[in-house]
Amino acid sequence: MNGLPAPTVSVVMPAYNGAAWIGATIDSVLAQGFSDWELVIVDDCSTDDTRALLATLTDPRITVLHAETNGGPVVARNIGFAAARGRYIAGLDQDDLCKPGRFATQVGYLDANPGTVLVGTAAEFLENGIVSPWPGDRPLTPAMIDWLLLTQNPLVWSTVMFRAEAARLLDPFERPQVRYAEDFDLYHRLGRFGQIARLDDAQLLYRCHPGGASKRFAEMMAASAGRVLTERYLPVFGDEAAANAALVVRYFMQRDPAPDLETLSRLSRILATLHADHVARTPLTPQERIEVDGEHARLWWLVARPALRQGAVTMREAMGVLPESVHLPANDPDRLISPLIGRVRAIGRGFGVAL
Repeated sequence: MNGLPAPTVSVVMPAYNGAAWIGATIDSVLAQGFSDWELVIVDDCSTDDTRALLATLTDPRITVLHAETNGGPVVARNIGFAAARGRYIAGLDQDDLCKPGRFATQVGYLDANPGTVLVGTAAEFLENGIVSPWPGDRPLTPAMIDWLLLTQNPLVWSTVMFRAEAARLLDPFERPQVRYAEDFDLYHRLGRFGQIARLDDAQLLYRCHPGGASKRFAEMMAASAGRVLTERYLPVFGDEAAANAALVVRYFMQRDPAPDLETLSRLSRILATLHADHVARTPLTPQERIEVDGEHARLWWLVARPALRQGAVTMREAMGVLPESVHLPANDPDRLISPLIGRVRAIGRGFGVAL
């Protein structure tokens, strides 16, 4: 490592056969308005021109490490994290692009909010040179993120920045046994030490291309996410934790349509149980409760709607398994769920179903 003073931010980046993209990613770090950073790149035995490109870097804030064997991104990040010296750690993959204000914005937030252990940001898609909004993106509060983590991954890894002192309490930093869901796992583990927040201004361009790991390893990612949720579900579901986690991954994360009424009914019960446990153990302001209840309703509709469209269930059947906990709050100023569930209830009444 170089002899510079410890920086505020350490960026940890695994690199593997990324010669086509990594140069632009490094340039996006160099272009940051906030300059007190180091970039720790771990080359994971690349076989293309990545190593030669990294050898040309001259900025003293950049350190390039070389893994002895190809161990994958989790092992590479663990190597990089062990070498990082910053107070805050920023995640960044070799093909994503930071906007110039990213580091300054996140450092300012973490400095001002000592109870926050990790902060992400919104992101935009970059595909074939075209920038587009993230589909379905909406404002996310810490209370909403805490609820969403029970059924999905609401954060983009390359947007996150977190406190190094908290991450160093984890052993290991990232767990190899949940490869391709290691970020989802890390959020659950870091969440024990403070709030997880997200800034709603997009500070990252997420590059979509055929070689992306999320497209090539979807099956392994699903299995790993299931292991993460199984651990989280054990206190709630006991012996059914693994089976329920597998259903949540398939139908809430991967968005497969429920094939029959029995499956939709079970998913409804899982969601209702998670909601009841969450609101019982989590201190929520009235507005946060409205938001969590609204997201509960939205998640149910997202899993029910494909089943209805494909004819796997009828509207009358779907209304019959609508959880009692999916309700319209007395005060819904932001119209979080009225357009969805209000419409469903109206349709249900048309079928003579009392809701």
